[in-house]
Amino acid sequence: MITVGASRDVVLAAIKDLSDSGAHLVQHQDFSSLAGASLGDWARFAENWDDLKLDTFMADGGTYRYRRYSQFEIDVEADSLTQLPHGPYRQETDVNKLNGGVDRLFEPLTEKFVADPLLRDVLMKVAGIFSGVDGTRKWNVKVTPIRIIAAQDQDGQPTPEGQHRDGATFITSLMIGRNNVAGGESSIFAEAGERLVTTTLSEPGEILLSDDRRTLHGVTAVRPENVEEPGHRDVLIMAYTSL
Repeated sequence: MITVGASRDVVLAAIKDLSDSGAHLVQHQDFSSLAGASLGDWARFAENWDDLKLDTFMADGGTYRYRRYSQFEIDVEADSLTQLPHGPYRQETDVNKLNGGVDRLFEPLTEKFVADPLLRDVLMKVAGIFSGVDGTRKWNVKVTPIRIIAAQDQDGQPTPEGQHRDGATFITSLMIGRNNVAGGESSIFAEAGERLVTTTLSEPGEILLSDDRRTLHGVTAVRPENVEEPGHRDVLIMAYTSL
């Protein structure tokens, strides 16, 4: 049984690393405990990734990425989470050299996705960590579930733009699931090029946290382990911007 003290230690370790280097990896058992999530909760939540839509804004012509997108506002002191009106997703070219500079209108999260209690638990627990780093009490959060398809004739590219920032205060990558894929190694880099964290996220609940103002991040391509069948890599990207 994981104690409250152990969960507090997980939060404090994340705050320390984010304050020092700008990067931190939380293992799946630790984050699951922090979010109060069982294996069944992760499996139920993962069903939402079967209802994502093809990303038609890929400037490289790729058809390997499926996603949805919604924005929320978090008030840490009030313990409140509010979904904002739907609108386009935009990054400028200095942030995203591949797909930036245009308004990308993705389908919003489904009602089922938003209503899942695990989404709120994840968003609020991560907000608590980030508030512990810089004292921010209110956050805008861009929530983007992504499925990357790997096929015999097309590798999947989780970060086709290469090492990059997202233009937020903090950025996260939460593993939801992998099926018949190899590759997908995630790394966070200091501005000077030093590799701060490298890992292959594999278990539901593993999460990478980074200070987007001080670091860059990237993920290597994924390919099918069994080339006769397609595979996929599912993650939840959450971009927190201080308000």
